[in-house]
Amino acid sequence: MTEYQIRNRFIPFRKADIVEMCINDSRLSKHDQNLFRQFCHILGSLIHFEFHHQVEMLKDCYLPFNPDADTRLNYDYSEQEKNALQKKLVNSLTAILNAANFQKITEADLEEALKEESLFKIRLRVDFKDFEEVIFYQRGESLKEETLVKYFGLKKEPFRFTNYDRVMIYIKFKEEDYFKAKKQKTLYFTPGSTIIKLFQNVPKADLEMLFPNSEVRMKTVDKLIIGIPAAVSGIVVIATKLGASILLIASVISFWLGLTKREVKIEQQHLIGLALGLATLGGFLFKQVNKFKNRKIKFMKALSDNLYFKNLDNNIGVFHHLVDTAEEEEFKEAILAYYFLLVEDRDLTITELDETIERWFESKHNCRINFEIEDAFKKLKRWRLVNLDRNIICRKNLNGAMQQLDEIWDNYFPYHKADQLPKMS
Repeated sequence: MTEYQIRNRFIPFRKADIVEMCINDSRLSKHDQNLFRQFCHILGSLIHFEFHHQVEMLKDCYLPFNPDADTRLNYDYSEQEKNALQKKLVNSLTAILNAANFQKITEADLEEALKEESLFKIRLRVDFKDFEEVIFYQRGESLKEETLVKYFGLKKEPFRFTNYDRVMIYIKFKEEDYFKAKKQKTLYFTPGSTIIKLFQNVPKADLEMLFPNSEVRMKTVDKLIIGIPAAVSGIVVIATKLGASILLIASVISFWLGLTKREVKIEQQHLIGLALGLATLGGFLFKQVNKFKNRKIKFMKALSDNLYFKNLDNNIGVFHHLVDTAEEEEFKEAILAYYFLLVEDRDLTITELDETIERWFESKHNCRINFEIEDAFKKLKRWRLVNLDRNIICRKNLNGAMQQLDEIWDNYFPYHKADQLPKMS
């Protein structure tokens, strides 16, 4: 498989690797290398603490909609409260996805994907009316090329497609009344529930296979593979096993209708032949129906096998996965921005810092990224590690930065003595 790299916001290195890559850049003294490691440690702790609150909030918002919950609800939520929680869940989840450098797959993107030729050789049907809300996000877009084998191996041709390293899907099902009106008895999901799933290595043209209500449909070529031999065999069976019986029955009907004066008598051997012919035809039809079902089952198994290896996480597990990823991305962006402000021997603007980091990745690590400089600068500014002076970024030195982060950490857990606590009214 050939892969063509596209600039993505995602930084494809672990945060521990980013720290080592900066230190191995050999622009820090031994003393500053130790300080820089300590700086990275306390910064990572600050970011982890902030995101711990985020995952707890997501779990609280998701509580009334979680189809996998194994704990009891000790409170009955009103519809108004559920709607408010659903809205807060979507907003919070969207913020986490943006922090994790995911990008939204718009409705236009999805429609385009559903029209593209599928790499996964199955035709699927999705009833979008079953859903109240659908949200798609992806990360790690790349162009890949594979060789497709067609016409039973007689023809091979290259096929280029867009692939997503990660895909998150959020689906809110309609309520039970909708499915009752639809007279759909067998449901593999809970009406009114919300499911959240995370997948890996998904071709853009195969996004429909991620929907929980996708149904396998036979492609035209598969119908022809079964249908043409079945039609030919059926004609042969009718001609050889039922030909004489059909002629006899036609003659009897003609006599009854007065179309012919010659009386035709049906003997016992004629009835036995007709019965045997019908039994043969019935067996043939049964065999063809089973052949169709078996081919459909084969496709469904291929679909489930494919999804088994693409599925990364479900529901609440997705929150932990995404928050961990967002935490890593926030850390990597902040560390890279601060490191290059620390080691560059010239004053930098925000644009120059962005270009410096992107150029470093491309020249030193053969990696093309679209660095999120605005996010990185906002984080460093929020922690009061940098400020702007006439478009030039000014930063604290390592000692000053360590003291600043230590002060922020201490103030996360303020302790008040009993006589200092505010009086209750």
